[in-house]
Amino acid sequence: MKSFFRKFKEGLKKSTPTFQKAFGKVGGLFGGKTIDAGTLDELEEALYMADFGVETTEEVLEAIRAAYKEDRSLRGEEAARIGARVLEQVLEGAEADFAAEEPPAVIALVGVNGSGKTTTAAKLAHRFREDGLQPLVGACDTFRAAANEQIRTWCERLEVPLIASQHGADAAAVAFDALEAARSRGSDVLLLDTAGRLHNKGHLMQELGKIRRVLEKRSPGSLRHAWLVIDGSVGSNSIEQAKVFHEAFGLTGLIVTKLDGTSRGGALVGIYRQLRLPIYFVGLGEKAEDLQPFSVRNYTHALFGLEEEED
Repeated sequence: MKSFFRKFKEGLKKSTPTFQKAFGKVGGLFGGKTIDAGTLDELEEALYMADFGVETTEEVLEAIRAAYKEDRSLRGEEAARIGARVLEQVLEGAEADFAAEEPPAVIALVGVNGSGKTTTAAKLAHRFREDGLQPLVGACDTFRAAANEQIRTWCERLEVPLIASQHGADAAAVAFDALEAARSRGSDVLLLDTAGRLHNKGHLMQELGKIRRVLEKRSPGSLRHAWLVIDGSVGSNSIEQAKVFHEAFGLTGLIVTKLDGTSRGGALVGIYRQLRLPIYFVGLGEKAEDLQPFSVRNYTHALFGLEEEED
């Protein structure tokens, strides 16, 4: 658990400086400073800049202001822990554990262009294999010319089996072939890397529906997992993406990528508040091992610059 926390703390370091400044962090752990009205204003600005949204920002501030009203000597670390507890309450139920029941468990990865679906598919397959499962990747992004080459390179690097076709092939047909291969090979998990699409383009969204229909016809109930891959640096704009994909495809979970490269790490809170979709994994770096299971405790503690406490 400790190593996981370090991954979160390192990955979210771009989101934490403004929070740490607001809580009086100078060199060491908050420098023993007490907070004041000025630091509360800085905190409010930091929360908005990180894309936590109005509702979450007000809840965090309300809790810290109430504690400050009772104790004017409230220290920065104490205030940070209050803020972390509020976020933990907001994110209650956001964690999700994946279990490959009735193999092959089919996971369709969907999302807009550039969200990181292809690399995420390969990293997930690598992670599942490290967990003792037999994964298979289906390259259903037949729209983008370089997609096959990209997924093939990743799968070869991570030694993950792949089912692919040529550019321009029917994506649903590739998904069907991948499911047949997963069944014949005894794979535990089938990951379908779908084409990136704009969430406001109806004909592209319909392709996802075709993939679902083809798989359901071949094996009813096989497509139990539909995970939206979201670029964490997009911020609150990703909420609208999530709504459209949820309506069109029936999402069952989220993966938030690129949290290591953004100061807007609060967006996943808004998405969860809006849709109540579990967050399975988050991307905290470029390496395969930087794709980590989402942990509410690790996320909130790392975000507020807190050190992990021993249980």
